Amino acid sequence: MKAIRIHGFDAAPVLEDVAEPVARPGRTLVRMQAATVGHIDRTVWQGRFLRHPPLPYTPGVEAAGVVVASERYAEGQRVWLRGSGLGTLFDGTWCELIDAPDDALGVLPDAVPMALGAAFFSPTTSAWVALHEVARLKPGEQVLVTGASGAVGSLVMQLARDAGCIATPVDPKAAPPEVASADLLIDTVGGDVLASALPAVRPGGRAVLIGYTAGPTLQLDIAHFLQRDVALLPLNMFRREAAGRAAAPELLARLADGRLHLDVQPFALADAARALDWIAQRGHRGRAVLVP
Repeated sequence: MKAIRIHGFDAAPVLEDVAEPVARPGRTLVRMQAATVGHIDRTVWQGRFLRHPPLPYTPGVEAAGVVVASERYAEGQRVWLRGSGLGTLFDGTWCELIDAPDDALGVLPDAVPMALGAAFFSPTTSAWVALHEVARLKPGEQVLVTGASGAVGSLVMQLARDAGCIATPVDPKAAPPEVASADLLIDTVGGDVLASALPAVRPGGRAVLIGYTAGPTLQLDIAHFLQRDVALLPLNMFRREAAGRAAAPELLARLADGRLHLDVQPFALADAARALDWIAQRGHRGRAVLVP
């Protein structure tokens, strides 16, 4: 079968012929129909993640496909895959036949296309958990969103409005407001954008930190920050994956009937390097998905 292999951190991905996996207890073989290229994959590929598979390895933490062999799922079942060590502890999803722990799988409704099924989990569950589990969103609140054109940011906007809140994108070029009025800031980009947006949060409000594509550091005037009394709340989806998986059926139902929308950009499996470059570009929309 064909698989993308990484032979050195930050080295060019290579499409190679590898041996097909064999069925084992507790694991499911899935014929890959779509595999997502995300920022976690890029971080592991660069050797900057806390954990990584032994080299050489096949990247990919998310995918969708059809079950080939399993003790838990019927042959032919449409499924999505995420987590349980895929692409972080052992070989991942950027291959024609995925060998995955049973616990990494979920049922994919017929109404959800494979590319969307591969791409949905990370952005939709991050947005949902940030709003409802971490921020404890209340109807009628004023919500600011940085990176609102990105995958996570656009879903935060949609979900906040569905919850009866007023969601507004942050203009990173605008001057800080003279009067803070937001109850909640959802920050998906970090860096200077986060620093410029924080003054818009009212005293006693909160800010949920999701990403750092604009930079991993934040400079604060501590005295001023203490007076502002704004809670900075990090989102760690590895710790909160159970909450994300619990929300997945509802989020898939919303994607299926059009209440939620997520853009996907397909790439051929052989174009994994181009997909990794694409997701690193500022202003790209949606998620990159490899298709066999």
